[in-house]
Amino acid sequence: MKLTASSIRDEIIKGNMDIEDYILGKLELIRKNDKKINAFISIDSEGFLRERARNIKMGIRSGKKPMLAGIAISIKDVISTSFLPTTAGSKILEGYIPPFNATVVEKILKEGGIVIGKTNLDEFAMGSTTEFSAYGPTRNPWDLERVAGGSSGGSAASLSYGAADLSLGSDTGGSARLPASYTCTFGLKPTYGLVSRYGLIPYANSLEQISPMARSMEDLALLLKVIKGYDEKDATSIPRAEEKSYEKFKVCVIEDLVRDSDRPIKSSLYNLLYKLELEGIETEYRERLDYINYALPVYYTIAFAEASSNLARYDGKLYGKMGNSETYKKASIDTRKSNLGLEVRKRILMGVLTLSEGFKNEYYIAATKGRRLIRDEILKVTKDCILVSPVSPILPPRIGEKIDDPLKLYAMDVYTVIANLAGIPALALPSSFYNGLPIGVQFMGKPFSESSLIRLGLIIEKITGISGVIAGG
Repeated sequence: MKLTASSIRDEIIKGNMDIEDYILGKLELIRKNDKKINAFISIDSEGFLRERARNIKMGIRSGKKPMLAGIAISIKDVISTSFLPTTAGSKILEGYIPPFNATVVEKILKEGGIVIGKTNLDEFAMGSTTEFSAYGPTRNPWDLERVAGGSSGGSAASLSYGAADLSLGSDTGGSARLPASYTCTFGLKPTYGLVSRYGLIPYANSLEQISPMARSMEDLALLLKVIKGYDEKDATSIPRAEEKSYEKFKVCVIEDLVRDSDRPIKSSLYNLLYKLELEGIETEYRERLDYINYALPVYYTIAFAEASSNLARYDGKLYGKMGNSETYKKASIDTRKSNLGLEVRKRILMGVLTLSEGFKNEYYIAATKGRRLIRDEILKVTKDCILVSPVSPILPPRIGEKIDDPLKLYAMDVYTVIANLAGIPALALPSSFYNGLPIGVQFMGKPFSESSLIRLGLIIEKITGISGVIAGG
């Protein structure tokens, strides 16, 4: 029997499953498997987890029925926790323990969730493979020679081999959806402002969202229900987010968002669309949109610019060990050079260039104008039609295959960055397998249409039969 997080919670509430036994089983699974997968950067102590489990049991006996009662949850190590280190996958934050919890963490704890550990990621969430972590790459549980995607690769991998039953990632340009596609899991980038970003270490503020991840649509919907909602601590949080649903499902395929994909990915998408049509869901095909092909350069220009601003604080004064050089400038350079990875430093330098005098209008300002054109175009299409595309144009690459080719590495995000630029919700879920490797599909809706995407996801989950799957299980 493949237990979902929701069914585990129900069994715990009924008293048919002991929380301590369940959590200790997860710890044993991590000890047995994580050395080869490297999904986690830190794991909470057995003693603290036992104490947390006992407190939840006492609450249940007194009549409480929390939504996440006893569920093992992993959290991407870019989301602040006051009880575990938060490294952002970087040496410069090694051992750093924030003085507060992120709002989403507080909500999880309030609903009885048990944070079992913090997961690996590309340093400061800058990457698509989780190879740019200071703590080593995360491997794909479906094929240990391949990447798990990024930057939330650790979160996806922890779900994929069963070490956690729910997970939090973050998504700046596909960072939750790409790993979901590569690991046979489910990832949702919410509408910008639906989920609080308070406590998320920033990469690119105007693009990123904390994202629920799971092994089934039911579980994904459960975690979203817990973490969404207005937060006065987050200036980007939407005070009154009105849900907007589609009266009837119609999916729209843009050929430009399929054409350059590998053959197995195209076949998987068109096969799924055929099955959706058999279910009575209308499908519309369009050749192209006017501005969508500019999405990748527009996204990276904005992301790099915001990253250069956000990472200016890591100069050794507050974070990292400052060198002994005689000037602040030399000391901060030494700190960054010895504590930040090459990919992060490259992105900072490119961001500084795009914001510098003489280039700002040509790069950053032009990109912000491009984002507005793309957003307007996408909002017009998604008003009455759900956009469908592959999540990634390629199957999970082998470890080291893309790391030395920035253009090919960045091109892995070509379909996912659109949703971040437009601020709309996007769902990634499994569609099929090819030679034992998972393939995912992406659906993008109008702002605040998460409930419609979830309903559509449940239909697709039923069509494919892929739900609650554990690698090797």
